[in-house]
Amino acid sequence: MASKSENLVLPSLSLEKLFCMKGGNGVNSYANNSQAQARHAQSVQPLLEETLDLVSLSDVEEKKHGNDSLRVFSIADLGCSSSSNTIHAINVIINHITKRHEALSLELPEFSAFYSDLPSNDFNTLFQLLPSHVCGKESPLVDDRSRSYFVAGVPGSFHRRLFPARSIDFFHSAFSLHWLSQVPESVTDNRSRAYNGGRVFIQGASESTVKAYRDQFQSDLAAFLRMRSVEMKRTGSMFLVCLGRTSPDPTDQGGPGLLFGTHFQDAWDDLVQEGLISSEKRDAFNVPVFAPSVQEFKEVLEADGSFCINKLQLFKGGSPFVLGKPEDDAAVGRALATTCRTIAGVLVDAHIGEWLSEELFSRVEMRATGDAKEVLEKVQLYHIVASLSFRNDHE
Repeated sequence: MASKSENLVLPSLSLEKLFCMKGGNGVNSYANNSQAQARHAQSVQPLLEETLDLVSLSDVEEKKHGNDSLRVFSIADLGCSSSSNTIHAINVIINHITKRHEALSLELPEFSAFYSDLPSNDFNTLFQLLPSHVCGKESPLVDDRSRSYFVAGVPGSFHRRLFPARSIDFFHSAFSLHWLSQVPESVTDNRSRAYNGGRVFIQGASESTVKAYRDQFQSDLAAFLRMRSVEMKRTGSMFLVCLGRTSPDPTDQGGPGLLFGTHFQDAWDDLVQEGLISSEKRDAFNVPVFAPSVQEFKEVLEADGSFCINKLQLFKGGSPFVLGKPEDDAAVGRALATTCRTIAGVLVDAHIGEWLSEELFSRVEMRATGDAKEVLEKVQLYHIVASLSFRNDHE
């Protein structure tokens, strides 16, 4: 018999109003469980810096199009979440652009950084992580010129417009674009051929389900690119990092599949078999993630046509979690369960309530602990890295 607690949730809430990484500074928060993302970001930093070298430091092109304002170099981090990783990324970008100016004996611009994510994101935790020289916490009498950059939070979906036209020099987005704007409606409609009954993820799903997921991803990415093509300065560039896959088969989602298609799936089945939730309740939940192939990503870029592809490649990111004692099976189980909870816990809480969510993730941990060796061997993430510049012949 299903628990009454599942009636306490609010399934009508859209992903845009609800979704975020786990906020705060608690044991399951993203702020305290994003070390793997930091390591992966560091591994692709040379590629980020290559993209920054392509950004024009001159205002000549901008002035040709009527922009005669004082030089401000504007950076936007899309899908910033609430950890120090995004602050580090902004620092890398500013430091590299500063070095380029100094090497050419150019006057430094002022820098503005926009941290953007959905309105549900924990911006308070993020802003509390900012260093004092950025947010002016040291003294109200400090000269404004001592600030390394100016900060603003921009809540909203990156699938729509976020900034004025031709206002951003550099867009950065890491580990966000694989999140869909919504679970395709047909995936949870039991009258549809794409119905993903019995599953909570695309891993191992039918061809019709896969098509629904792929179509949603490509539609979302196309919308993302359209918006950025309006907002980016003609001299700007963009650096994107998205979960990707090595297999040509979309039902084999690789690392994401092992996170959400095995122990996570089994834990949902446990709740059904134990009568804690109904099978219909399980089937109404799907993880809105799609890890594309490089070809699937490239098809959308080429169809949009707004950007030159400087680099597009699949990059091995490694494990999604960092372990102090990899030989400790219990530590492996906790790490996998915590990773799942940090990433998708907010969605699970909203769908079945916090008490049942606790039950679910305890079962994820138990199953992963019993399968620790395979978890360590197989849970590897790959990232699609895209370096893009605005095509000035595209209007």
